[in-house]
Amino acid sequence: MTTRSQPPTAAQRQGPSPLTQCLTALAGTPDDSSWVADQLITIAQLAADLVAPVSYASITAHRDDGYTTVAASSDVALAVDEAQYSDRAGPCLSALDGGAPIAVPDIGATMRWPGFRDSAFALGLRASLSIPLFAGRGTAIAGLNLYGRDPKAMAPLIAAVWDAFDPQEPKAEPEGPKADLEEPRDAVDESKAAVEGQPLDGGSAGLVAGIAGAFVVRDLIQQAVGVIIADTGRTSDAAYLVLRMRAAERGFTLPDTAAAVIAEQL
Repeated sequence: MTTRSQPPTAAQRQGPSPLTQCLTALAGTPDDSSWVADQLITIAQLAADLVAPVSYASITAHRDDGYTTVAASSDVALAVDEAQYSDRAGPCLSALDGGAPIAVPDIGATMRWPGFRDSAFALGLRASLSIPLFAGRGTAIAGLNLYGRDPKAMAPLIAAVWDAFDPQEPKAEPEGPKADLEEPRDAVDESKAAVEGQPLDGGSAGLVAGIAGAFVVRDLIQQAVGVIIADTGRTSDAAYLVLRMRAAERGFTLPDTAAAVIAEQL
């Protein structure tokens, strides 16, 4: 378990955020690597410590045909996660299974997930954001759950994460107060407009930069997989395995190997 630390000093803020580095590194790590578990724990810890509007953070993953929390910054986050596992429904499950972020900007008003709502609200949480995380294969392996006590403070982070996943159109609109329905697109646009121009704190900016960096790494790997498919006629899974084997043989990372595969075609 982690506790919130003091904000980093100016000297500590120089260079990429450690959260940015961890998210980007995860995207270039083979899914079955032993390092993945450690990276997920570190990401949860850093999110809770560095992202100002976030009170608690956790990581949800599939295990043994179910869901489990593989990292949590406190028992509060764990309790909210487990309420969702009990119901087999909630934003953290939807984000992991759907591969897109799920925001609940007003927990007390949501009707879609009553178990999540009652548990989170009773613990003083008022807004949440669940973000799928992926490793080298490019598919979601876990979900980062961010829980906050101040909806207004969470709003700029939610808007920035939407934009990071798709600058043109959000892949997952916020779960709102309309029973089982997602909020319509114009409501999303109004929500984003309300926080437009509001600066992100350093931790939130590092999180968003990490998401963007992870997409760059994923695109690089997928481009290399495409090159291998074109050259060999293999399936996507088989081409990815070829890329992994080349990385292991050369002692390179997946991103470095992907870049070399692409360069060989130029």
